[in-house]
Amino acid sequence: MSTLLISHPACMQHETGISHPERPERLTAIAQALATERFTALDRQEAPRAALALIERLHPRSYIEGILDAVPKNGSRHLDSDTVLSPASGEAALRAVGAVVAAVDAVAHGKAHNAFCPVRPPGHHAEPTTAMGFCIFNNVAIGAHHARAVHGFRRVAVVDFDVHHGNGTQAAFWNDAEMFYASTHQWPCYPGTGAGHETGCAHNIVNVPLPPGSGSEAFRHGVTERIVPALRAFKPEFLFISAGFDAHARDPLAGLELGKDDFAWVTRALTHLAAECCDGRVVSVLEGGYDLSALAESVAVHVEGLMAARKGTS
Repeated sequence: MSTLLISHPACMQHETGISHPERPERLTAIAQALATERFTALDRQEAPRAALALIERLHPRSYIEGILDAVPKNGSRHLDSDTVLSPASGEAALRAVGAVVAAVDAVAHGKAHNAFCPVRPPGHHAEPTTAMGFCIFNNVAIGAHHARAVHGFRRVAVVDFDVHHGNGTQAAFWNDAEMFYASTHQWPCYPGTGAGHETGCAHNIVNVPLPPGSGSEAFRHGVTERIVPALRAFKPEFLFISAGFDAHARDPLAGLELGKDDFAWVTRALTHLAAECCDGRVVSVLEGGYDLSALAESVAVHVEGLMAARKGTS
């Protein structure tokens, strides 16, 4: 089995405006990075459009329809100061969710070992009834609910190494003991959530806030000493990664000092744990990352790590 790469051209047609950091060129940079010979073994597929019923596992139908009704026929419309809709945004958002759901199906059925979904708009800031932070639908949280509802995986985990805390995913999992969310992120920083004491009603949330200027040592210590033991104790049956690469030292939106080697390292750490706990079942979903060259090199080592991962032996 191979690593599945699943996206859709519609995700590149979501226009956010001049100077907006979450721009179509992000996916162009990723596509170019993954077009080299060392990625020829990837199984590349186009994402289906998600049915609204799939999205309703997290977002109320009134919210979904309100978003789709707000998509402009021309020009742009702001949902907040950062989150923009263009004429193609509804299709892009539906394909982004569709990519993650299709990836879950492929991994659950043994048609792919693991998967990476380079999609936009990103998702981890989207709360059940609120779009924010460039995010419209929470792609990874919807995928987690799909893994449980359709494939019967009761214990599902998301690990998020985006530089910004995934408030939307945390909100979606807060009261659910069979969902686990862990995040490393800069603190203080947008969106203002993710303090260490935020553990969820079921103590299923692990936040590792890192001060500005933190580098490799602090990041790796947080993953090794906080997230991996909690994840191992949780014993997930399916693991998702919210793969944001804006903690890179060259990224313009925050101030952590990570490099591509850190993203390669955390990918190995998470895939090794997945092999131990859940037969290697991993779906990784793109979140942030706004310096194009840093994003491209970081995604490349992340996908290499997924391709090198082994299935569990337990």
